[in-house]
Amino acid sequence: MKICTFNVNSIRTRKDLLIQWLMHRSRDIDVLCVQETKCVDTEFPSTNFKTLGYNSAVSGQKSYNGVAIFSKPPLLEVKKGFGNDYLDQQKRFISAKIDDITIINIYAPHGDERGKDKFNYKLDWYDHLLTYLKQNFSPDEPLVITGDLNVTRGDIDIHDPEAMQDIIGTMPEERAQLEKILEWGLKDSFRELYPEKQGFTWWDYVGGAVWTNKGMRLDYVLCTAPVLKQIKSVEVDTWPRKRREPKPSDHAPLIATL
Repeated sequence: MKICTFNVNSIRTRKDLLIQWLMHRSRDIDVLCVQETKCVDTEFPSTNFKTLGYNSAVSGQKSYNGVAIFSKPPLLEVKKGFGNDYLDQQKRFISAKIDDITIINIYAPHGDERGKDKFNYKLDWYDHLLTYLKQNFSPDEPLVITGDLNVTRGDIDIHDPEAMQDIIGTMPEERAQLEKILEWGLKDSFRELYPEKQGFTWWDYVGGAVWTNKGMRLDYVLCTAPVLKQIKSVEVDTWPRKRREPKPSDHAPLIATL
């Protein structure tokens, strides 16, 4: 099984690119979790992916946020949101059971400068995610949390740690929130397999950053120990990021092979 996370930065804008990429890979992706779909559910292009053999579950909103799961196997026990009216106004959480693994697809808040409302919201959102895990899951069961977490774990995850110190995505408070999630009982699959390797998943559109690999690692496949034992590889596929037409997302897909 190949599980992929990909921040598409608008599913309607990136639909053709996404289809081209899936065909380029001979449709070998079994489960595809996408973020920043930026459209309401009724406008989501599910039919285009159904023809490629994918079932879909979506949770979207107009112009912002939005998450979806595509899956060749059936999607069972689909849940949209935390069940919290305030947090669920922003569509950032969807989960489903696929075979014997629960997969949670999230788009974490981007945040803002320290002390701003969006900065505090990001920290609160992570607190709620941790509470949700404690109330609903055990580290002993097969669980994957994947998506754009909008945090770099450490300096190895940014191309210029000195220049990018204490900016959004590298602030100690943000990193501490991610570490709390991991301490609950999750493993960062990429870092577990490749302790010293850089694997950026995001590059700014400005200045051709992807061509000089000036990026950040913002996208993750986190998993419990039972899943980690099954993971054979985790790779970043830059093929869709390095397209000139159709215009790419600023992220690249991250793929875990079980």
